[in-house]
Amino acid sequence: MPATVTLESIAMLYRDRGGSLYGGEAVTQLEHALQCATHAREQGSTPATVTASLLHDVGHLLHDLGEDIADRGVDDRHEYRALPYLKKLFGPDVTEPIRLHVDAKRYLCSVDETYWSSLSKASKISLELQGGIFSGEEAISFIEQPYAKEAVKLRCWDDLAKVADYKTPDLDAFMDIAACCQVYQPS
Repeated sequence: MPATVTLESIAMLYRDRGGSLYGGEAVTQLEHALQCATHAREQGSTPATVTASLLHDVGHLLHDLGEDIADRGVDDRHEYRALPYLKKLFGPDVTEPIRLHVDAKRYLCSVDETYWSSLSKASKISLELQGGIFSGEEAISFIEQPYAKEAVKLRCWDDLAKVADYKTPDLDAFMDIAACCQVYQPS
């Protein structure tokens, strides 16, 4: 993690490390991020939700555990790994949906009988590593949290953002949106 976090250091992280494959999917980390943000923007989401959608998996880029980590039975806890990094620039309207997006998958599996079957193989593997499907009580507790509904939307776009050769705006277009959401200046 860079000593000073800036929008440019985040963009450089995607440029330097975003070419790695996104788990067992047919897209890179950068393509996945751009697709997710594109879906959020196309649905008329707030700039904060678009930014959260762009940055939701940045935690994968902050470690050197390898691309096949889930296949080795390890949860990289990327949703938490990203928080200290992103909280240096953004408020909870960006960081909380990111923190909650993994639990949103667990929630959706609990409340929607068809959701689990729609998940990719890689996403099903990671679900088990991330704690499995929520119980009914856990699902209720989850959705009552602030920003949980935004996290559920993000999760749905996350699931759609795995299409090879999907056309999206470039990283700079979304970094301009992220600039509008920045609430803290780098120190």
